[in-house]
Amino acid sequence: MAHKHDPNEKIVFVGDSRIRKRERTPTAPPDYTAYPGKSEAFIPNFLLKEWMVGVVVLVGFLVLVMSEPAPLGYPADPLNSSFIPMPDWYFLFLYQLLKYPYTSGSYVAFGVVCMSGLPFIALFLAPFLDTGKERRFYRRPIASSLMLLSLVAASYLTWFSWHHYQHELEVTGTIPEHIEREIKAREAVEKGLPRPVPGKEKIPAMVAADDPAFKTMQEAQCIACHGGELEGGAGPALRGVGDLMNKEQIVETITNGRANGAMPAFKDQLSAEQIDQIATWLEKQKAGS
Repeated sequence: MAHKHDPNEKIVFVGDSRIRKRERTPTAPPDYTAYPGKSEAFIPNFLLKEWMVGVVVLVGFLVLVMSEPAPLGYPADPLNSSFIPMPDWYFLFLYQLLKYPYTSGSYVAFGVVCMSGLPFIALFLAPFLDTGKERRFYRRPIASSLMLLSLVAASYLTWFSWHHYQHELEVTGTIPEHIEREIKAREAVEKGLPRPVPGKEKIPAMVAADDPAFKTMQEAQCIACHGGELEGGAGPALRGVGDLMNKEQIVETITNGRANGAMPAFKDQLSAEQIDQIATWLEKQKAGS
């Protein structure tokens, strides 16, 4: 081997090397695209991608639901014939679909079971019907067409259902319950009154609220079931009870309670004078007073 330091000098090794050069082994297997005609492994590659897409879609859907919460209406009233039912916005397309003749009336079972379950059945059968290896959507006409048709149908049915609902409100002159609730609450606050309790606006006012009998009822914990203002709670409202029961019936109820433990007996907690005082006062609680 030469001993000069000339960089252009040819270096000659004496003898040959017996050490073979080792090729580096790849740390990761090649991507599935390196094998023409083959697709990626379902587990874990494809499944992990599907899960990630599902998580993104679910989070986006939850954000929309929280940003546009379902309005809170009044308690159900079967006697209210002017009520127009309306589901949450993300069920509007299904609500509108069930209005059509072939999904209602004599076909209601078909509409509820088959039409509602059709998307889930389609998702279940998709891996068996679409067995092609092509991943590009424009080369999968059947699957892409069905997906596009589903999106267009859901969007159209949602739009049509909402506009039909607005038309019904305009024709009947109906104010939605959640808007009516906000209006009443705002008017009450402006007048310095407590916010109205939904569904209990028709309860008559309390008669002679400063009567000592009311304080006796508070001490006996009657308000725990009948409400702090006797507006009702776990038990019925006592405002207007004088229209339903006379004094003797009220005394009997307070003394011995109601059957099946619906109301406990107070004969061991209140004296006969206190019971008579309460019954006399409750008899005055009438809607016309």
